[in-house]
Amino acid sequence: MLLSISVLLLAGAFAAYLCSKVRVPRIVGMLLVGILIGPQVLNVLSPSLLAISADIRKIALVIILIRAGLSLDLKDLKAVGRPSVLLAFLPATFEILGFVLIAPKLLGVSRMDAALMGAVLGAVSPAVVVPKMVSLIDRKLGTNKSIPQMILAGASLDDVYAIVVFTAILGLEQGQKISFMTIASVPISIVTGIGFGVLIGLCLSKLFEHAQKMGNPMKVLVIFATGLLVTAFEDLLPASVPFSGLLAVMSMCCIIGMRCPVDKRSVLSGQFSRIWMFGEIFLFVLLGSAVNISATVTVGPIAIAVILLALVVRSIGSALCVLGTNLNGKERLFCVFAYLPKATVQAAIGGIPLALGLGCGDIVLSVSVLSILITAPLGAFAMDLTEKRFLS
Repeated sequence: MLLSISVLLLAGAFAAYLCSKVRVPRIVGMLLVGILIGPQVLNVLSPSLLAISADIRKIALVIILIRAGLSLDLKDLKAVGRPSVLLAFLPATFEILGFVLIAPKLLGVSRMDAALMGAVLGAVSPAVVVPKMVSLIDRKLGTNKSIPQMILAGASLDDVYAIVVFTAILGLEQGQKISFMTIASVPISIVTGIGFGVLIGLCLSKLFEHAQKMGNPMKVLVIFATGLLVTAFEDLLPASVPFSGLLAVMSMCCIIGMRCPVDKRSVLSGQFSRIWMFGEIFLFVLLGSAVNISATVTVGPIAIAVILLALVVRSIGSALCVLGTNLNGKERLFCVFAYLPKATVQAAIGGIPLALGLGCGDIVLSVSVLSILITAPLGAFAMDLTEKRFLS
């Protein structure tokens, strides 16, 4: 396994470096390397590593939510108000509905499979969007109307919303019956997840305040380990107890970030950014290695059409979020472009249906990979081309 890990890290890092040189998102190179060294092409990776890839992807998802929680400032969310709240769920909801309407006719899948597919693809990519918005804030582009802050806040919550909806639909796919409790479990899991996360966040904040000699590396370790523990806690609960461990992780880190001084919060966020350098390579290379090439080629052209049509529906939802604001037409169009890229969440959850043995697993994974390869460069290029022209 050690040889496989070294090949994975070196090949993934080199591909990311090459992509950054030609201004293509790094994740595209990692994904292609995963396909190349995976079982269906060069078959370099050890089966023991591939066997735990689902667990590694879940760890990467925890890191994503920790970073999102630490970067989310409720003051920013309050300042930008209604548009950021709408951006947290409306574009994803529109895209899920788009898949439900389009995918059954073009891909021949059931409505439930289409909804699951839409939930996987509904989240915007923090790996693409967050660095871009931070760069805009640093260069003071669009900050006069809080456009980067609005997109940052909305995108952070958008990921959690898509993951919670995906978890609910996945439960239905696994045979859970639709009842009042099934429907009610979604808002209940949101409330219990946020409540538990806030409680843990307050406890950790108190611990950090009293343990003055605890260094930042130890704090990072405690936060990371607690995030994994909270996620595992969800698996230990009976199915009848609605609880979102992932939402608890994000709300826990949001509380920790709010109660930290700004400089210490930046340090913690920076530490997790460094951890994410490794998590990102593992996540995208292992996702690429899980791709069924023949299945992807078979559904390829039709799947691309479905992805693009669903993006149009999603863009309508994004545009509705910024109606009635003081943004002009170009600024609203930039917000639509910013909500196009998909990558991180799709890599983290796109392989779960296949790992669980669902019949739609191969096609969901194939569509997830194609979506990343199409939308990550598309969204990144669109933002690069328009940021100086559309934002003041």
